[in-house]
Amino acid sequence: MPVGQGLTPADIPAPDADEALPAPLPRLATLDLIRGVAVLGILTINIAGFAGPMISSTTPNLPWPVGPLDEAAYAFNFLFFEGKMRALFSLLFGAGLVLFYERTEAAGRDGDLQQLRRLGWLLLLGILHYLLLWWGDILFVYAACGIAALLLRPLSNRALLGMALGLYYGWHVWGMLDSAAAITAETAVRQHLAGPAQLSLFTERIEPMHAWAAQELREARLGYLDLLYIKLTQRPFWQIQMISGVFSETLPLMLIGMVVYRRGFFDGRLPRRHLVELSVTCTLAGFALTAMFLAWAWQRHFPPVAMNAALVWGLAMPHLLGGCGYAGLLVLAAPRLALTRIGRRLTAAGRMAFSNYVLTSLVMTFIFYGWGLGLFGTVGPLAQWGFVIAGWMLMLAWSPLWLRHFRRGPLEWLWRSLVEHSVLPNRI
Repeated sequence: MPVGQGLTPADIPAPDADEALPAPLPRLATLDLIRGVAVLGILTINIAGFAGPMISSTTPNLPWPVGPLDEAAYAFNFLFFEGKMRALFSLLFGAGLVLFYERTEAAGRDGDLQQLRRLGWLLLLGILHYLLLWWGDILFVYAACGIAALLLRPLSNRALLGMALGLYYGWHVWGMLDSAAAITAETAVRQHLAGPAQLSLFTERIEPMHAWAAQELREARLGYLDLLYIKLTQRPFWQIQMISGVFSETLPLMLIGMVVYRRGFFDGRLPRRHLVELSVTCTLAGFALTAMFLAWAWQRHFPPVAMNAALVWGLAMPHLLGGCGYAGLLVLAAPRLALTRIGRRLTAAGRMAFSNYVLTSLVMTFIFYGWGLGLFGTVGPLAQWGFVIAGWMLMLAWSPLWLRHFRRGPLEWLWRSLVEHSVLPNRI
């Protein structure tokens, strides 16, 4: 099979007996494999939030300073995973919206209606994920942005791409301009050159970070029911706040995912030469831009105000480039990678991405929160990699094992059954 050609399950030989995957309904196995990489990659970003407090995902030196090895571990994660995995996952979600619509319409059903029902249930499942497990839920955000993307689906590729890029870069440029004064104030404070106005502005930005970190550290020691009560009574609209912060990143990336899927990016219709050029150029450009900022920030021990502005606003371009580059490289690698043991395991993990995402929330909150092992706030960036690798091993081990006996992952089955208003058979 030529490199870059889209894979279907029929193209992958039967795996070893201990890894056997069931023959699913027609689906694009290339997307499953890439989704498997993405769900593993998302854990590298989420681990800082699980280990806490949240500010440590912005800078490793808050709420307390760390050593050179922890800074190096943070820098590695920043260069290869930060933003790029989130972009990759959003691109895949957008592509999946179009794929589901096409398959549903081909089966003689209303693709838009079925998709709307899927996203509506995902909203509710996201609320439960937030309340019962972790504040960092993305299911609700993806469902809300997916509904908006669904409404825009009938537009042409040119219109979708123009709208996506305009919203994406317009929003992020505006955010960086708005943050410029605070970054300048932080620099002046660090150099002991700040005037009263700059000192006041810096304090205005940094004090809420410290206050929120202290609150997280207190709450993380509470029992499970106490945390649930706080979410219900003090932060019931947390997910709405999250949408307002990431909508202008997530929706454009989904729209771009819809466009590149239509153009044959994932199924082999895009000429191999174009795919190679696009993938290599985007990946290298994303790395270069990230590395330039990283060199500046690392030398200054990752100043929190500048880091927050960069992660939320300033690194929009390298995140998009990196996500597209990774997607292209994985499409190119998929025909050969899918034939390997690790490739089959990644494909299984991708088919169960929903279940694996929630599983990591369950395992990691148990490890770090007070209702479990209580390690919150005690594990630095270097040691966090031990938990990341353990999480990867868990996902790669149980996914093919589960799919030996069942058609879908447990949450994929629940989601599909809710959409169909019927308890679907799942055992092979």
